[in-house]
Amino acid sequence: MREAVLYEKLEHKDVLCGLCAHRCRIKDGSFGFCGVRLNQTGILYSLSYGKVIASHVDPIEKKPLYHFFPGSMSFSIATPGCNFVCDFCQNWEISQLKSKRGLFDDIPFTSPEDVVAGAVKNKCKSISFTYTEPTIYFEFALDTAKIAKEQGLYTVFVTNGYMSEESLRMISPYLDAANVDLKFFKDESYKKVCGGSLQPVLRSIALMKQLGIWTEVTTLVVPGQNDSSEELTGIAEFIAGIDNTMPWHISRFYPQYKMNNLEPTPEEILKKAREIGYNCGLRYVYVGNVHGWGSDTQCLSCKKILIKRRAFDVGENRVKNGTCGFCGGKIPGMFVSS
Repeated sequence: MREAVLYEKLEHKDVLCGLCAHRCRIKDGSFGFCGVRLNQTGILYSLSYGKVIASHVDPIEKKPLYHFFPGSMSFSIATPGCNFVCDFCQNWEISQLKSKRGLFDDIPFTSPEDVVAGAVKNKCKSISFTYTEPTIYFEFALDTAKIAKEQGLYTVFVTNGYMSEESLRMISPYLDAANVDLKFFKDESYKKVCGGSLQPVLRSIALMKQLGIWTEVTTLVVPGQNDSSEELTGIAEFIAGIDNTMPWHISRFYPQYKMNNLEPTPEEILKKAREIGYNCGLRYVYVGNVHGWGSDTQCLSCKKILIKRRAFDVGENRVKNGTCGFCGGKIPGMFVSS
């Protein structure tokens, strides 16, 4: 166990966790909503520290990040647990594990130094905290990110955005990029499907932009849940209001977890969502989990294709020093200097 950061000691040995937007008040001997933070006699502990349950070398496009060193590889890790309980979770087998059920006991310890060494060994440009929610293993991610920066590596959060402002500000000096999953634009949907709420996620996206963290947004379009023109327009208008060059990834849903009775998202719905994004002023709208379209990057000035993608592979990259290789127009994001 590792003592947690960002908590307040209260009377009767209660504690108030300030890590995420749930802001759980936790009694002695009890866990927070995430199931991985335990109050023992008035001290809050993280039980997920070093409990790396998944570790892979992924293309950065898989996060998905399309304007952050495209074509590079990212050393991707996760510990179990989450501060959401989404019915359509794509990684529910590990995200819904809870330490309070004793399900962490057999996971061997991995140190932050081990993670950084793995990234260096595999010639990765970045480390991504992904698959589950990095906020709930914040202490481990923070320690790893600090060491990663010393080694010249970049760092990435793939997140539901339900962290507190304090935690985001604490890690921001060591965090280069994030992809935020903006699941709905209705508070009641967040409460019903995820066990959270909308406004903290919106605040996190806006604050990431303010703090200089390169940010892209993903919406998994689920039939009958968030695929109405009204909801998609609300999401697109919000992103455009923050920064109309912030990429929006529209991702196709496939049946998972508690929503395995639904059909995959029809491609016509994804095409509608992309059109809505462009009509709302967004300059970069991408479609994921489909084959053959929706993932190339185009220059806004000369309209030529700069980055050709097939699934997670980059076949061609004409971006040079953050500019179009044809006309010299600026391409927002972080790119390799040549």
